[in-house]
Amino acid sequence: MVLEIGFNAEQEEALMILFEQYWVLRKKDPESYRVIRENEKALKRYISEKFGYAFIIHKDFIKLEKVPVEPKTWMGLRDFQEPRDYALFCCGLAYMENRSIEDQFLLSELTEALTELFPGLFSLDWTNYQHRLSLVRVIKKLVELDLLQEIDSDTGGVEGFALTDNQEVLFQSTIYSRYFMRTHARSLKETQSIEEILKMDWERDQEDQRRKRVYRQLLLEPVLYRESEEDLLFDYIRRFRNRVREDIETHTPYELQITKNMAMLTLPEQKQQLESFPDRKAVSSVSLHFLTMIQEKLDHREVDPFGEIRLTQAQFEQMIQEMRKKYQHGWSSEYREKSTLQKIAEDVFRQLDEWSFLKKEEQTGLIVLRPAMSQMIGQYPADFAKSVEEES
Repeated sequence: MVLEIGFNAEQEEALMILFEQYWVLRKKDPESYRVIRENEKALKRYISEKFGYAFIIHKDFIKLEKVPVEPKTWMGLRDFQEPRDYALFCCGLAYMENRSIEDQFLLSELTEALTELFPGLFSLDWTNYQHRLSLVRVIKKLVELDLLQEIDSDTGGVEGFALTDNQEVLFQSTIYSRYFMRTHARSLKETQSIEEILKMDWERDQEDQRRKRVYRQLLLEPVLYRESEEDLLFDYIRRFRNRVREDIETHTPYELQITKNMAMLTLPEQKQQLESFPDRKAVSSVSLHFLTMIQEKLDHREVDPFGEIRLTQAQFEQMIQEMRKKYQHGWSSEYREKSTLQKIAEDVFRQLDEWSFLKKEEQTGLIVLRPAMSQMIGQYPADFAKSVEEES
């Protein structure tokens, strides 16, 4: 019997690259490409067994197709602001797919084609500023993802299109544009919902679905919660906690933390290449102080069987106000001097929602504080707190 001893440091690094990046382009990041390619066999075996993901090795790129158990709002493209952006993005990919690789075309040709391809109930109108701005966001994202190159343009480049529909830009499609979208077992025209598309993905891999759902959720989402008394995913973690913990901790830099109502991966120390909370954004300090206020202020008798506490919007904003009064002296000037109470509340809610610390209940509009809130606090160093007291 061969014992599985986990990954070595290079294999662990390669796995994290695959999970943190959409794909690895050989031309742009040859070192990461090399590390993954040299450890391809071990990575493929582990990814197939634990996640069931498609692991694509191409001479120009490497891609791990990371499909979530359940799509979340924060999983979208962060620069996109409305459904039209996503529709234009897909239409842009369809347009480039019908052209030769590295074929060049003008912005005016692209806008004409998008007008014909756009599936919305209302047609595109390039005299409309919002429509032009939407396309600017899409083109910038296509360039950022190396799907499109800007070769030449009038003064102002693609952003000039937001100001006038007469702006001209010369583009060139890249080889990567053919491989960005996932392939599916059947045509998407046969599906009527996101749930059906996700279900279709599991048709390719029927074996050990519960385990693969657990591993996917642990690696792709900040927290896996116990959602009901009969929660099968959380039951799997509790039953096999030692096995899952050992597996995670010998193949990744993470540690597995499990409580009555949640399981989450944590880092013993921050790693620059891995996205984690808290990060260096100014809002993270504010959010940490909010987590501290929650633990100071709320009576544990208000916690439901799943570790959740509910607040009205007014109660939430009241806590934000008390937090600002108590902790703002150490915040960045953006939040200490320039931000209104409403902006602070919105920014804190948005960040904590993205990291699954809280959510808004659709039926009631109440803000639900989730169990992960009890795992973190933010406090000033003793010498800093003392100096503030002396000044006041």
